[in-house]
Amino acid sequence: MTNSRAEAALLRGWYSGERWVWLLRPLEFVYRCTTALRRWGYRAGLYPVYRAPAPVVIVGNITVGGTGKTPIVIALVEALQARGLRPGVVSRGYGATGGTFPHRVTAHSQAIDCGDEPLLIFHRTGAPCMVDPNRPAAVRALLADEKVDIVLCDDGLQHYALARDFEIVVLDAQRGVGNGFCLPAGPLREPVARLAGVNAVLWRGGDSSHNSVAYVVDGLVPLRPDALCEAPATETEVQAVAGIGQPEQFFTTLAGLGYRVTPHSFPDHYRYTQADFDALSDGPLIMTEKDAVKCASFARKNDWYLKISARLPDALVDRIAALVI
Repeated sequence: MTNSRAEAALLRGWYSGERWVWLLRPLEFVYRCTTALRRWGYRAGLYPVYRAPAPVVIVGNITVGGTGKTPIVIALVEALQARGLRPGVVSRGYGATGGTFPHRVTAHSQAIDCGDEPLLIFHRTGAPCMVDPNRPAAVRALLADEKVDIVLCDDGLQHYALARDFEIVVLDAQRGVGNGFCLPAGPLREPVARLAGVNAVLWRGGDSSHNSVAYVVDGLVPLRPDALCEAPATETEVQAVAGIGQPEQFFTTLAGLGYRVTPHSFPDHYRYTQADFDALSDGPLIMTEKDAVKCASFARKNDWYLKISARLPDALVDRIAALVI
């Protein structure tokens, strides 16, 4: 069984209530004991914990797979900037293999240097972004480089070496917590009881005004600034490309906008090449913004990305802004 087929089988087991996952419960017990001991070690002072001189907000999850954290970080940055604050962002930089850490994201950075998500955050917000798999090192480097009022950490809920002042967990309203089991018997990185200790739980696609996040389509943007063709009209057949945690949601969004979608799924954080594009037809192509930051150098004139924005509860932004006062 290939990795992709194994992953698909696990997802079906986790979210469809298949009984065979119970065979993995002994391994889940070992996993839960190991993670619980690790967390206890940090809380008991057995391992060093870095406390930053600025407030630290974690945007993370307790499930594996994408839950839309990066658009939420972008929305938080923009909301805090609108209030006159100067937020900075730190990230693990998943997929970064070509540089040294800590890496300060600049206009010259590429995804291989810092990862696609920090690059997207920087392009959208202009906020100072520092990348390092060691979160305390990233925060130290960020504060040494920039005077920021508050630090937002894209992911890192389980990175207990970094003290935090506010924790946000993002969950998918459709998937929820799956079968409620921890890895490998279920999708949870930590038990459901962990949610009781966080400051806020945001449900992607939920219907509550106080704890849900909605994603609003802002429109199509050409990958090439010299593109002169018009954006594809609805009912047009388009090649849809997504290398994200849940690509089906992207394809469904495009279909909901009226496009006739030919889907092309790639692994999360996939590193695209010219050959990937050459294998597609010459018609209009639409990809996610996270993918687009890696493809501008070889994009064609009829390649587009779908720009979306997260809409957060005002009360959540108020609570986070109050950390600075």
